[in-house]
Amino acid sequence: MTLNCTVSRSNLMEGLNSLQNITSKRATLAILSNILIETTSDALILTGTDLEVGLRLQVPAEIHDQGTLTLPSKKIFEIVRESGSDSIKIKETENSWVAISAGLSTYNLAGMASDEFPEFPEFEEDNFVSFEAGIFSELIDKVIYSVANEQENVYSLTNVLFEAEKRDERSYLRMISSDGHRLSIMEKDVAADIDRLNLNPITLIPKKGVQELKKFCDNCDTVELSFEEKQMIVRDNESIMVIRLKKGEFPQYRAIIDAVQLENKIGIERTPFLDSLKRINLFTEDIFHTIQLEVENGKMILTSQNADLGNAKDIQDINYTGEPLILGFNCRYFIEALQVMECDTVDAYINSNNSPCLMKSDRDEGFLSIIMPMQL
Repeated sequence: MTLNCTVSRSNLMEGLNSLQNITSKRATLAILSNILIETTSDALILTGTDLEVGLRLQVPAEIHDQGTLTLPSKKIFEIVRESGSDSIKIKETENSWVAISAGLSTYNLAGMASDEFPEFPEFEEDNFVSFEAGIFSELIDKVIYSVANEQENVYSLTNVLFEAEKRDERSYLRMISSDGHRLSIMEKDVAADIDRLNLNPITLIPKKGVQELKKFCDNCDTVELSFEEKQMIVRDNESIMVIRLKKGEFPQYRAIIDAVQLENKIGIERTPFLDSLKRINLFTEDIFHTIQLEVENGKMILTSQNADLGNAKDIQDINYTGEPLILGFNCRYFIEALQVMECDTVDAYINSNNSPCLMKSDRDEGFLSIIMPMQL
């Protein structure tokens, strides 16, 4: 049988859009640039994968004839996006070609046989735990910016560490990221049976998987989550995402936290500090965005210098009565940490001229950022 269906443009557009980041990466296999299209009695099932992240979702449709084939993900998305019609008709012709009708426009698009498409991973049905989707959106927002880039030598730092913990009769989910120069931690109190989550001793979720998980959770109210040895599964009523977990070690982040004594505190207003850093960053140079922070009684002096352009200086009022400090930091690291915080006043802890800076606040419950210093 050959596929023949009519589908709402808006519904198809939403489904195809969800798959674009997964299928857009240049793949070693040509078939991975395609989406698999299958049919039920009243819906299309769309599947995309890059062998690291796989997403399967349903789109309501009027099915005239059932069938299965694969089509180029980017091109079918572009056709639907530019269509001026409310409905799209897709009919398979021969040799995996399809005729697409959208209002007065018609397209002939070459597909590939579905038997070449990778099988969607199988998973157990017994260990799913339900969570509010917003929990994962918030966890990810607070740590995604400090995940290492793919060229990082320490492979495990290109992933996010995921943990679940019971403490004081309460359950917590936690995400941790680091690029070797900074550390971000976010944990959330959850009302769920986390004992059913079969986490590995070190559960590493790849950066792309975390980004796609965020998109998934942004579009629903609740999600069901399950972990197996090699994969993480998240689903709602319409969609299933499988993320391949990574293996490796992760920095002993608790030892890094414990190394910062919470005694020498600097209190500073977040928004003025953030604005000041953005101004100072205009005159930093090279990839390190180096700035100098001079901290003294009641005042912080921020300076930056660029050999070709000049220099900048900014002064901020702070709440500080400790010994004077002169420190070097990557300005961008402070900016990115402060941008995900919501507090009015940041508490920054710095032990000495050569020690890291730990930032947190009462308003940003569960969040903590540590930034390593630089040599001036």
